[in-house]
Amino acid sequence: MTFQLVTDATADLPFDVIKDNQLVELDMDISIGERSYRTVGDNRITTDQLLVELGKGQRPVTSAVAIGEVQEVFMNCAKEGTEVLYLTFSSGLSGTFQSANIAREAVLETFPEAKITIVDSLAAASGEGYLLEEVLKWRDEGKTVEEIVELLKTLIPRLRSWFMVDDLNVLARGGRISKTVAVVGTMASIKPVLDVDPSGHLRAVSKARGTKKAVSMLINNTISEFDEAYPRIIVSYSGASDLAEAAKKEFFKVFPNITVDIRPLGPVISAHTGSGTIAIFSVGKTKRA
Repeated sequence: MTFQLVTDATADLPFDVIKDNQLVELDMDISIGERSYRTVGDNRITTDQLLVELGKGQRPVTSAVAIGEVQEVFMNCAKEGTEVLYLTFSSGLSGTFQSANIAREAVLETFPEAKITIVDSLAAASGEGYLLEEVLKWRDEGKTVEEIVELLKTLIPRLRSWFMVDDLNVLARGGRISKTVAVVGTMASIKPVLDVDPSGHLRAVSKARGTKKAVSMLINNTISEFDEAYPRIIVSYSGASDLAEAAKKEFFKVFPNITVDIRPLGPVISAHTGSGTIAIFSVGKTKRA
C-alpha cells in the first residue's frame, strides 16, 4: 500500500471493500432524540433502523466528521511516515472538508514533513463511493497521490448524481422546501428530481407526477449523458429496492455490457432523504453544469 486512503461514512461503500482495501472510514454521528449513534463499526446504526425511527416521526440530526477523529488518523499516519489521501464528503453538503483541513494544519505543526492530501469529492453517497473505487484502482496500478489528484480533477466534474425523493415532508423538515410545498406536493403525488451541482450542493432540477415518471427521468438523464469509457452505474436506494432493480433492467436494455451495482443508501444520507429514495450515479461525457 503506497498511501493510506481515508473516507467517511457517507461514501456508502460495502464493508468488504473497506476491509479488503484497508481504507480508514471516519464516523459521522446521528442523533435521534437523546441518543447518539455511530455510522461506522460493528455497532453502527443501519439504514433500516433509521427508517423505522423516521416512520415514528423522529427527526435525526447528522454531524460532520469530528476534527479530533480526523486529527488522530492523520497523526498516526504521520508518526508512521505514511502518506495520506482523504477524499471527503462534499463541502457543499457538510463541514467535513473544512474539519479535515483544520486537522491537517494541526498535525503539520508537529510533523511538518507529513504528506496529507485532502480532496473535496463534491459528491455524496455512492457518488463519493464511485470516486473512491476509481482511486483504489489507480492505487493498485501504482499511481502516486499527485497523479491521482490530477485524475480526480478531470473525473469529479463529470460525475453525475441523480436523486428522486419520495417523501416531501422529510425535505421540508430539513429546510429544503417549505411545509406548504410539501403538503401540496404530497397531495398531487409530486416527486422532486434533484442532482448535485458543480459546487457540490443538492439542487432541485425538475419534478414529476408519480414515482414511475420520476424514476424514468433519472434513468433517461443518466443514459443521455453516459460516458461508456466508464462502463459502470451505481443505483442506490432507501426502502425501495424494487425500484432499483427495475432501473438496473432499463440500463441493461441500452448498455448490455456495463456493470450496474445496486447498493443501499447509508443512514447519513437517508436521514435527509427518507424512505423511497432512488439515486443513480455515473460518469458523464462532459462536465456537469
